[in-house]
Amino acid sequence: MAEPEPGYWGRKIEQLGFELPTVVPPVANYVPAVRAGDFVYTSGQLPMSDGALVATGKVGAEVSPEQATELARVCALNALAAVDGLVGIDAVVRIVKVVGYVASAPGFGGQPAVINGASDVLGEIFGDYGVHARSAVGVFELPLDSPLELELLVEVEG
Repeated sequence: MAEPEPGYWGRKIEQLGFELPTVVPPVANYVPAVRAGDFVYTSGQLPMSDGALVATGKVGAEVSPEQATELARVCALNALAAVDGLVGIDAVVRIVKVVGYVASAPGFGGQPAVINGASDVLGEIFGDYGVHARSAVGVFELPLDSPLELELLVEVEG
């Protein structure tokens, strides 16, 4: 794979019609992202837009799996905004890992399909550089009654 030229990721995001949101302010005592060497670790990102959760509740009950898949896209863009706010989106070398938590109603087992929403948007933006390892975890409860929470591990230029 040839390395993209400077400014490519920012242009690609714009061409796809995406907009990186304003970095979501922390709701507790942490920062949105931390760089360690050539990696950026994002804090868990909720499906926030304009400072508010887009939806609340459990996936498979109050939130449909289809809606949750869209919310996973929101979480992924919020995580990219945290990366952008720390090092700039064009410093991204590749997406290494995605960890998605899905607040699940009893009996709901579609967590991988829900987190595909995040994986798909990362693939749309970064192509082969967006192919990543992943965990999709069902949990009982998430902060603020959020249906999803998403973390990224991103390799960045040294």
